[in-house]
Parts: sequence; structure tokens; C-alpha cells
Amino acid sequence: MSFKEQPKGFATKAIHVGQDPEQWQSACVIPPIVTSTNFKQDAPGEHRGYAYSRGGNPTRNVLQQCLAALDNAKYGLTFSSGLGATTAVLAMLSRGDHIVMGDDVYGGTNRLIRQVATRFGLTATFVDATDLESFRAAFKPETKLVWLESPTNPLIKVADIKTLVKICREVSSEVVIAVDNTFLTSYFQRPLELGADLVCYSLTKYMNGHTDVVMGGITMNCDKLHASLKFLQNSLGIVPSPFDCYQVNRSLKTLSLRMEQHQANALQVAKFLESHDFVEQVLHPGLPSHPQHQIALAQTYGYSGVFSFYIKGGLAHSTAFLKALKVFTLAESLGGYESLAELPSIMTHASVPAEDRKTLGITDALIRLSVGLEDAADLIDDIKNALDVAAKA
Repeated sequence: MSFKEQPKGFATKAIHVGQDPEQWQSACVIPPIVTSTNFKQDAPGEHRGYAYSRGGNPTRNVLQQCLAALDNAKYGLTFSSGLGATTAVLAMLSRGDHIVMGDDVYGGTNRLIRQVATRFGLTATFVDATDLESFRAAFKPETKLVWLESPTNPLIKVADIKTLVKICREVSSEVVIAVDNTFLTSYFQRPLELGADLVCYSLTKYMNGHTDVVMGGITMNCDKLHASLKFLQNSLGIVPSPFDCYQVNRSLKTLSLRMEQHQANALQVAKFLESHDFVEQVLHPGLPSHPQHQIALAQTYGYSGVFSFYIKGGLAHSTAFLKALKVFTLAESLGGYESLAELPSIMTHASVPAEDRKTLGITDALIRLSVGLEDAADLIDDIKNALDVAAKA
């Protein structure tokens, strides 16, 4: 079996939507970077679509149109970071509201909920979204938001989004369902098609793909949600710069090509790791050994370059492995053209309470890879050499 077949037209939309040269007086083919913070008005309160750049900017609007098109969405909004986008979603809630959260989420999201959102009177229940009965039981009368990652970070669990949406609708018609789609991008997964209300991104990662921009994004179809989030985008001031918008808009033009290569490289690396004696387990949805392999095949169009694996041994062995890498860089983040490796327990997920890390399985033996666009043979050789070093640690 294989992943869902990608419909035609994705690359064409990525290159052309929002980019019409006729919208500019110069008819420039590449959208300009408009850095002006304010715009001349024809009369008091009468402007040509823009008054102040926090509230709207031509370069940002080009990106937002393209971003929406790739998710087959009506609207797209961008923010100063992925956590900025998450903050905007949380800001739609009120004191006393409850959130159902996936238990295995990005460490920054976990920290934002536990250490910030709770100070403003929000509550959250963290639950394994692959356990449908536990997920249903997590709802309360005051639940207003469901926040999912699929696949999750860093344990790469795949949630059955369509089934979870059905459960949400059975419990409450008012709950907003948000899916963090950072790991897969709109190329490999489009959660709005599966019933989600909001699709959230750290555009810093694959969508930009060049490790030179920090930005977040949200796509949606609902007019009411768009109006609310656009108001918060302006009111909270969490907007990206015009130059960064230009950069991400540029990067979307090669998204389909990059994601195909990330997928091909990562699958080769994952298969090698699964065959190695010093590897305990590989967590990659494209492998038949993955617990939710069939769900991944049914709801996604492929898989990206980020996955995790357990090395045999403990901290001494994972540290030796990571220090021995030459082509992979020991660094946080993911989704760039360069290959990265990290230790979630000490790096990206260090802010997750120790007891929760233990329960989830985020141990000192869990290593997360972001497989880049280098030659796959070079990446495999690098990992092989590093595993040889780790085995002797």
C-alpha cells in the first residue's frame, strides 16, 4: 500500500496564487517587498486597502493568499512565529474555558499552556489522541478548543483526525478544532479536508525550508474565525516583517520539490536505522512497523523528513552518537535543507515536566532527526559511523 495520491495542481498554485503581476503598477513578476509602515489616505478614513502595516501589508497579503490556496482554504493569516500563531488561537478563549490537548506536543506549546495560559484562567487536559476513549473522556462542558498535533513531536504518533473530529462534533458543536500541521505541510496533509477548523504552522520549518525565517501561519474556511484571528493578529501585534513574508513566499515555490526529496531521503535513512543492531526502535509513519502506519496511509499524501528513533543504551550513548555526527548538525528546529539531529529530553522538550517525559517515553535514548536534502548515501554513512562510535561508549 502507499499514501494517498496527490491531486494535480499543487505546484502551480504555489507558484501563481497571489502573485499576479497586474496587481502592481510596475507589473513586476516577483512581488515587491513593501516596507512602508504607513500609507497615504485619499481622505480621512479613506484608503486604498492599507492604513498601517501592522493591520495589513501588501507583501504579507501575497503570502497569506498563497498559503490559504495550498490548504484549499478560504483564508490565511501569518504571525511573527509559530508560537505567535498559537497565542492568537488561545487569545480567542476566555477565563474558565478548557482545552483538550494532545499529550505529545512541541515543548514550546506545552510550556505556553502550562506556564502562561493557566495564569489567565484557562485549563487544559493533556491526552493521548490515539486513544479514542481517553480522548472522548477528556471533554468538559467548558471545553472550547481541541489542539492536535499529527504527527506528534517528538514521538511521531499519528492521530486519526477525521475520527477525532467526529467525536468532537458529537460532544459539542461549538468546540474549535486546531491541527498543528508543521511536520507535514499542506503538501503532505490538509487537515481542513478532514474536518478541522484551523490549520496551524510554524512556517519557520518546512514551509520556509531555508532556516532563515521565524514565522507562524493559520489557514481556515470559517468567516467568523478569520475575523476573530485577524482582529487578534492586529491587536496583539504579532505580525511578521515584510522581508520575512517575501522569503516564505519565495520558499513556497519549491515546497513540492523539497518535500518529495525530504521524504525520499528520510525513508532511506529510517530503513537503514531499522536494520541496525544498535537501534532499539524507529518511529517513522512510512514504515509498516509504525503503530499508526495504516492511518498515515489513509489520511496523508506522504511523509516529511522528521522522525525519531531509540538508540540502545542511555545518555552516554546518545551523546556519543550526536557528537560523532559530521554531516548532520546537532541543533534544534527542523525542516531546513540541512540535516539536523537533537536530543528532545535535554533540548526541545526540556521544559516538559520530567514525570510527563517519563510517561510519554521521551527518554535520553530518544533521538529526533530532521533529514535534509543532502545525498542520502552520505547521510547514511554519517549515521553508521556515529552509531559505531556510540556502541563503544
